[in-house]
Amino acid sequence: MNVLVTGATGFVGGHLVDRLLERGDTVTALVRSSAGAMSLAERGVRLVVGDLAATKAIAEAVRGQQVVYHVAGLLGAASEADLMAANRDGTRRVAEACAAEAAAPRLVLISSMAAGGPARRGTPKVADGDDHPVTMYGRSKLAGERELAALSVPWTVVRPPVVYGPRDREGLLPLFMAARWGLAPMFGDGSMEISLIHVADLADAIVAAGSAADVVGEVFYVNHPEITTGADLMRGIALQMQRSVLRLPIPKWAARIALTITGTWAEVRHRRTILHPDKVHEFYQAAWTADPSPFMRATGWQPTWNLERGIADTGAWYRAERWI
Repeated sequence: MNVLVTGATGFVGGHLVDRLLERGDTVTALVRSSAGAMSLAERGVRLVVGDLAATKAIAEAVRGQQVVYHVAGLLGAASEADLMAANRDGTRRVAEACAAEAAAPRLVLISSMAAGGPARRGTPKVADGDDHPVTMYGRSKLAGERELAALSVPWTVVRPPVVYGPRDREGLLPLFMAARWGLAPMFGDGSMEISLIHVADLADAIVAAGSAADVVGEVFYVNHPEITTGADLMRGIALQMQRSVLRLPIPKWAARIALTITGTWAEVRHRRTILHPDKVHEFYQAAWTADPSPFMRATGWQPTWNLERGIADTGAWYRAERWI
């Protein structure tokens, strides 16, 4: 099968490319720089150089594809306008290129649980249109989803929560590093309920979304059905690190000050960051949980990495690569 992956040099995109190559697909990647993607080219991936603003490059990359996996996006920025430019407008350009093909490829958009907003404690969310994003990032991802409905292209949206696993620098790595020093930082009292997904399970879910018959025109949450809390997650990491940790609850006011400092520093230096004051709205919710069963029924996908096994795998990889 001929497939395109945007964001192929990133954490999730890289694991997705691994899966696609393993099953024998012919993979094209839209990349910002060929120099930064030579390892993909060496494995037989065709490279098209361009970003999400490069209309001609996107059209070239989409041409002749059967499935387009749109993974690329912006996680953090100084302004909502920057996030919208990447996550809304970039998605629209990819979708328009798909719609312009004589036989429009299936478009699988990798969105985020942030697009739907937080859940209520004890009530995991389902994709029923009750979307209330609380951050700039979440609003930009929801806006990207909404761009698809106006175009004649077969699309499917998957919304993962926190993604973790080998090669991850953003999700659990800071927690592993804190545990190494005997610390267990957590927002609030650690009772926030959370869903997670190991990157290997997510890669399998994305592939399933690109081939299953009953998922076109639908939005799905994809995560392991296991629910944990911030405190229990930190305890699991500490156990894996074989460390006794000191619990450090971070009050909301302290987080707001710290994130204001990091956000201002990034803005002054014209750098992107996910550590923006806006993130306070995300860190102090009752729950970020979702129900993956609709996707599991529609595709037959079954997540295999529960949290205990996933943390062990992630920690082993970090140690092997000397990241911790």
